[in-house]
Amino acid sequence: MTPEEIAKLPYRPCVGLMLMNAQGKIFVGQRNDRHADAWQMPQGGVDEGEAPQDAAMRELWEETGVTSDLVEVVTETAGWLPYDLPHDIVPVIWKGRYRGQEQKWFLLRFNGADDQVNIATEYPEFTRWKWQEPDQLIAEIVPFKRDVYAAVLAEFSAHLG
Repeated sequence: MTPEEIAKLPYRPCVGLMLMNAQGKIFVGQRNDRHADAWQMPQGGVDEGEAPQDAAMRELWEETGVTSDLVEVVTETAGWLPYDLPHDIVPVIWKGRYRGQEQKWFLLRFNGADDQVNIATEYPEFTRWKWQEPDQLIAEIVPFKRDVYAAVLAEFSAHLG
């Protein structure tokens, strides 16, 4: 695909989840489809007709095994934050239908215990997970998502330790 063709593609509607524990650390998972270290917070597409917060709770369960009764929604981003995929992977991901994603982010307070996190889900997204200091998040994220992560951190900063 040419850069001009990619620029005409829409963004995929998506939610992102910043899951924060009692110590103010953030859940990140090592992606299972990457050869290099590529950590990220849970995220996923919004289904047709699905409300963003409902999508967030569904994705939380699908990617972390954490049920909605174990979290409290602290806040959400005011708007949707877009990011573009690198041009070489646009034709590969989502059958070339999207140029990237536009994400609505939710800050969730995790009120459970670590043993209630289970990444061995039906369709595992992560090979391992950890709690990360907020100021260390961006360094381990794939470069094309760093601007979105910086924007999310800035918007949620008043609620972070």
